[in-house]
Amino acid sequence: MTTTTLDERVGTTRLSDRLVVRPEIGALLGAVVVFAFFSITADQFLTGDGVATWLDDASTLGIMAVAVSLLMIGGEFDLSAGVMTASTALVTAILATQAGWNVWLALLASLVFALAVGAFNGWLVMRTGLPSFIVTLGTFLALQGLNLGVTRLVTGTVQVSGMRSADGYASSGFVFASTVEIGGTKFQISILWWIGFAAVAAWLLVRTRFGNWIFAVGGSPVSSRAVGVPVKRTKILLFMTTAVAGWLVGSINILRFASVQANQGIGLELQFIIAAVVGGCLLTGGFGSAIGAAIGALIFGMARQGIVFARWDSDWFMLFLGVMLLAAVLVNNTFRRRAERVRR
Repeated sequence: MTTTTLDERVGTTRLSDRLVVRPEIGALLGAVVVFAFFSITADQFLTGDGVATWLDDASTLGIMAVAVSLLMIGGEFDLSAGVMTASTALVTAILATQAGWNVWLALLASLVFALAVGAFNGWLVMRTGLPSFIVTLGTFLALQGLNLGVTRLVTGTVQVSGMRSADGYASSGFVFASTVEIGGTKFQISILWWIGFAAVAAWLLVRTRFGNWIFAVGGSPVSSRAVGVPVKRTKILLFMTTAVAGWLVGSINILRFASVQANQGIGLELQFIIAAVVGGCLLTGGFGSAIGAAIGALIFGMARQGIVFARWDSDWFMLFLGVMLLAAVLVNNTFRRRAERVRR
């Protein structure tokens, strides 16, 4: 009697094992639960206007969460990401309304500003070896002071307005702040930016050599450097990607609302990180998903607007955030350990 032993390299993997190695699976299950819960408890949640509202809420948060997730997978944090959305909007608004620039030129200048700040953050982290938490905390404070000081110096207040009368506002507003009507409901174009940004980031992460570098530098920078991965360049580019996302969100905001406050964006950086963690990113780096971060932002949007639709006190949202963060960390750790066992 002979015994046939299958080679494990040609063996099939169970569906449950294939799913469990995906970082975003926990966030997807959470999104289904939140969606079902508010669909039952809030009548307005599933109406056209309701869907447009929570998708819009999730979109700008989602753009930033996706960029932050790439940076976290690469093993770094950016605490200046929230203020960056206001800084870029202020640069655009001041140049367009006070200096008389065309809006498109002002947008280009604010993009260059964002890229410079992102490159500086990355360069300083790599040059000094200091934790990115400390470096970007310094950038956060510096940008916050710069926003308030320059805005008050130029306008005499802490607000810049008057964008609608600037040259190029109509065309740039169409690109960044228009609406798309579907079934009689108007959806903000920021939702398309969010979906497109997440799709490009997901493709970059799982289909390109640069994506492999991101996982490598986040998992083990020393080993990555030993096998030829350009650790310094990869991390600087990740900081610049976060800054570009801040510019995109800042552009969407200034062209939609036509004004910006100097203290805008403060505190949002924590929400970006929480959305990325809920989406499957580990705080230790080397593991995560861009799609998961986008879903994490979707959970935020559904919960924040669902609470309003259900006519609950908005203070409950902070309780929801805390519980969701703790649950996400526990679930992510469980999935990561299970994924490591599956891969052995």
